[in-house]
Amino acid sequence: MRKKSLLEAFKQTQYQISGHGRRNIQVLKEALLNIDGQQESDLYGKGKIIEEFQTKVAKFLGKESAVFFPSGTMAQQIALRIWCDEKGLNKVAYHPLSHLEIHEEDGLKKLHNIEPILLADKKRLIVMEDVMNMGKDVACLLLELPQREIGGQLPDYKTLESISTYCREHHIKLHLDGARLFEILPYYKKSAAEICSLFDSVYVSFYKGIGGIAGAILAGDETFTEESKIWKRRHGGDLISLYPYIISSNFYFDQRLNKMNEYYEDAKELANFFNQCQGISTNPLVPASNMFHVHFDMPKEKLESTLIAIYEKTGIGITSYVKETSVKSCYCEISIGDQYCIIPKDELRRLFEMLIK
Repeated sequence: MRKKSLLEAFKQTQYQISGHGRRNIQVLKEALLNIDGQQESDLYGKGKIIEEFQTKVAKFLGKESAVFFPSGTMAQQIALRIWCDEKGLNKVAYHPLSHLEIHEEDGLKKLHNIEPILLADKKRLIVMEDVMNMGKDVACLLLELPQREIGGQLPDYKTLESISTYCREHHIKLHLDGARLFEILPYYKKSAAEICSLFDSVYVSFYKGIGGIAGAILAGDETFTEESKIWKRRHGGDLISLYPYIISSNFYFDQRLNKMNEYYEDAKELANFFNQCQGISTNPLVPASNMFHVHFDMPKEKLESTLIAIYEKTGIGITSYVKETSVKSCYCEISIGDQYCIIPKDELRRLFEMLIK
């Protein structure tokens, strides 16, 4: 008899700790429920449906202009290409665990001939000293807030202000990988516009904390965004219509933006539960947003078997995957959304009693 996988067991649970629920067709159906079927779609980046959303998000971010992209990968490579061309330099700087470095098959290097300068090491955030030592022959510095691959850690706001000032004084463009920008607003207690004012260009995602189908916004001044539209066409991102992505992004943006503080508080509560279990710890100890990593002092295969048994007894899924860190340890990522608050507290306590045992 074939052994059940962790993913299969997770899908069969009644409750899931992470996310907004299952990524199924219902996500789009809900977004389309009150949309007039006669409304015209966007057409190659033009039309009321896309232009109004771009204007709405640009205003929220405090930027002059914004462009909707089908993917953040496309948007960020284009942003860095524009800044490199403007300065006549093919070097950019970012963290060694940036999405561009570990998840994009060297797209920045192969498609744009841009050389990355990796700052800091893999276990910590970029600090002011790293920026000052990176050299001045860099067209752009990219900061990811929060730094996902190390548990969603964030620098303090004064560090951001210092880095921004340094970059402007040395004519280095500063780009924000704000895939999870909405999720960090409660931590900084700042508006999106205040944070984005420190950066020359900003990318935000609409499928992570917001929970849309897919899609991203790239924002900056009008000269920058007009150039990004040309590169969007060159990348094949100017689909004839993007309205399913735009409608779902707009719908869930309105529905979930004001819940980010709730998700943040729930994440801190949940991390505390994990940290009370021997052999389990979170990174960071206290989450800086709605996401964090959970580390287990147990071999991956043994943990998966343990979790499957717990899922079957409690009906609560913690994670659908576990990543190995050594032969004796592993971790998973947690991102709090709408699902956490619907789990009965008694059932949640029972789950952690079993984890402790």
